[in-house]
Amino acid sequence: MYDFELVKPASLQEAIEAMQAEDAQALGGGQTLLPTMKARLAMADTLVALSAIEEIKGICTDDDGRLCIGGGTTHAMVQRDCAESFPALASLAGRIGDPAVRNRGTIGGSLANNDPSACYPAAALACNATIVTQNREIAADDYFLGMFTTALEEREIVTEVRFPVPEAAHYEKFIQPASRFPLVAVFVAKYSDAVRVAVTGASSDGVFRWNEAEAALSGNFSEDAVKGLSAPDADGMISDLHGDGAYRAHLVKVMCARAVKACA
Repeated sequence: MYDFELVKPASLQEAIEAMQAEDAQALGGGQTLLPTMKARLAMADTLVALSAIEEIKGICTDDDGRLCIGGGTTHAMVQRDCAESFPALASLAGRIGDPAVRNRGTIGGSLANNDPSACYPAAALACNATIVTQNREIAADDYFLGMFTTALEEREIVTEVRFPVPEAAHYEKFIQPASRFPLVAVFVAKYSDAVRVAVTGASSDGVFRWNEAEAALSGNFSEDAVKGLSAPDADGMISDLHGDGAYRAHLVKVMCARAVKACA
């Protein structure tokens, strides 16, 4: 690991000011950034730790009925505090990594990093959540731009994520046992006017919406509607020692059908 300065602001404003330093990097739970820095695959002159900022932690409901989760809220807190208000999201959070990861990792850190196999991006995209920073609000449809790439600008901090809670939802995850990341996972969210389906772990471009499944399920919300579809195109799917592109494409269809069945 390269040398760096650690700054621990107590407020969001202090964090914003600290982020103005040259080559400053925000540090959420550190579950991705710190191992990467230890391997010397990344470096920063200044790390701005967000873990002491209480104003970006916690869960509430706004006047529009959206579930609002602070960017500094840990996976364990989401698992515990969303169990009644948004069970699908609580279930997703409860299957991330292991207890150590769930008690340190944060939803804001996960969405800012946008790992192509991360869990939260699937929930955010399926629900078209709003990602809030100190400067603006970004719809999930406009936020995810590719592998490890988002619409965040330099020095922006994810302060909150606002989820329109669906009528029914489920996250179906095929776990890669060594990493606990999904080999393929699908989040299905049913609203009164539409169904949205987001896939993570499958594509080299990161999380994506499966439009064909959305169209089929909007007309017939049943696993039979999914079984009648062709699997997504295997081109562009991740291919590695755990499974090739064709296998992952097949899993997308299987995981989607299971998620719909669980919703029903």
